[in-house]
Amino acid sequence: MNAAARKLILPGTIATLIVVIVLAAPILPLADVREMDIPNRFAGPSAAHWLGQDEFGRDVLARLIWGGQASLFIAVGSALAAATIGTTLGLLGGYFRGAVELLTVRAAEIILCLPPLLLALLVVTILGAGTWPLILALTILYTPNYARVVYAATQQVRGLDFVTAQRAMGTHPLTILMRTILPNVMPPLLVQMSLIVASAMVIESGLSFLGLGVVPPTPSWGLMIRAARSAMEVSPLLLVWPSLALAGTILTFNLLCDRLQSALDPRSITAGGALWLRRRTRRAAPAPVPATDQPPLLEIKELSVAAQDLELVRRVSLTVRPGETLALVGESGSGKTLTGLAMTGLLPDTLHVTGGSALYTGRGGDRIDLAALDEDAIRRLRGNEISMVFQDAAAALNPVLRIGDQVAEAISAHQTLDGAALQNRVLELLRHVGIPDPERRARANPHELSGGQRQRAMIAVAIANNPRLLIADEPTTALDPTIQAQILQLFAQLKRDTPEMGMIFVTHDLAVVAEIADRVTVMYAGEVIEEGPVAEVFSCPRHPYTAALIASVPEGGAERLVAIPGTVPSPRNMPEGCRFAPRCAFVQATCRENVPPATRPSIDRITRCFRWEEVT
Repeated sequence: MNAAARKLILPGTIATLIVVIVLAAPILPLADVREMDIPNRFAGPSAAHWLGQDEFGRDVLARLIWGGQASLFIAVGSALAAATIGTTLGLLGGYFRGAVELLTVRAAEIILCLPPLLLALLVVTILGAGTWPLILALTILYTPNYARVVYAATQQVRGLDFVTAQRAMGTHPLTILMRTILPNVMPPLLVQMSLIVASAMVIESGLSFLGLGVVPPTPSWGLMIRAARSAMEVSPLLLVWPSLALAGTILTFNLLCDRLQSALDPRSITAGGALWLRRRTRRAAPAPVPATDQPPLLEIKELSVAAQDLELVRRVSLTVRPGETLALVGESGSGKTLTGLAMTGLLPDTLHVTGGSALYTGRGGDRIDLAALDEDAIRRLRGNEISMVFQDAAAALNPVLRIGDQVAEAISAHQTLDGAALQNRVLELLRHVGIPDPERRARANPHELSGGQRQRAMIAVAIANNPRLLIADEPTTALDPTIQAQILQLFAQLKRDTPEMGMIFVTHDLAVVAEIADRVTVMYAGEVIEEGPVAEVFSCPRHPYTAALIASVPEGGAERLVAIPGTVPSPRNMPEGCRFAPRCAFVQATCRENVPPATRPSIDRITRCFRWEEVT
């Protein structure tokens, strides 16, 4: 039993005891709550009446237990009803936004403008006092609170990678809401539930105290407090018992829901490093990919990506051949990830491809322009022929689904396996990516795995359908060096096992490029500024930016590290001419006035620099 579960024992036991006693009131040997014994009114505790007798000689203990049934029924009933309605409104408004948000969340928030107690009084006055009018009043009162909490939590979750993956697979929006988003917004919902139950009990007691809640002779804690108020000087204990019951129950439920939040939060990440280490070995230099007569696996020509009129990627061209690993490198904001997302149709809603083409050669030999496909067409390729490994596995994996279920989901999206065959394929994939004890790990949630194992599970999802093109978006960035080396070895093994698979490896780490890539494409400020075989580019860079990158890292072989002056320009303030000109040591007037064309220093090298011959 983990620490979070152990913390549930005390409040869980007390809450269970309260509920059991209250529900068992009809079968307990209690005195009749309506039976009066006027001669013994205000009598103290005795063997026959453990907590004494009230102003009419009725048994206080019996009325306390039966009163708890009424108070808890009203509080929990109204809280559950409000939770059901408010959660539905918050999920719909937070996921669909726009007019749906206006008709759900914003409309419900009108109720928040009204004072809570006055609103409850209004409903009770119109419908009359009693249990059900009080539940209706409290439901109306608390629905907006749930809606706002769930709306905010949905906003945080809907943009995460695992929700994007569900949309990419064509999952129905209602299924995404119920199966993916709702479990992830449960922790704040539980906290809100505890607050609502506590608040509802207080308001119920207050209205009963005013004579507008539970109707006598049915007992409730509010009615008992009201009756005891007038007899405080004669028998102060009559006020103590219902007040203790009310305060103790509220505190118990608050503590229980607070502990449940910690225990059930699927996004909590287990501390600690990897659970399985293999000996680190250095990979030999990649062999050059032999020239063939086959068409390129992927040929991007003049591709541009923009947000409205703001161009973020400009006229990018690159080629990936079958069996080749192409590294995309550059500083943050250079357009590497956007280029990869454009190939899989996963660009954010505010971005779109504004020009160029991306010709992909499918398994049947057909040439397909990925940039021109609609969502249904790209979905048939995504995860099947083209797949992507995201940078943050903790965000890409659904925290409320077991690892095996997520791998199986990726398989089922494109294959007809089921039953034992599907489970065997899941275990085979987990074993293939190096996850130890795959039978047990398949039943684990993502937070139960170390960072390296989560990344391996993410890779298993990506290769579940044997894609021909794999895009890896900085898959080793958040890992420590030892685990990073293991993941690089895994990618190398995948390439050996599937020699025809092409790979685009997005990274900013030149050491990783030297470890895994055959060719490298250097990007800066949304443009490709140099391309060529890794060994040639690193030994003889033909662009000042590439040379500056090599000089700025220890692996560059320089005697001292040299920082690149300045920063990457903002997309809204791109310089005229060469975009690297403001930071370049080789800049001249021509560079500031004209865009350098693509030049070929050799048959397999490309650079965009007027002074490329002087760089090295």
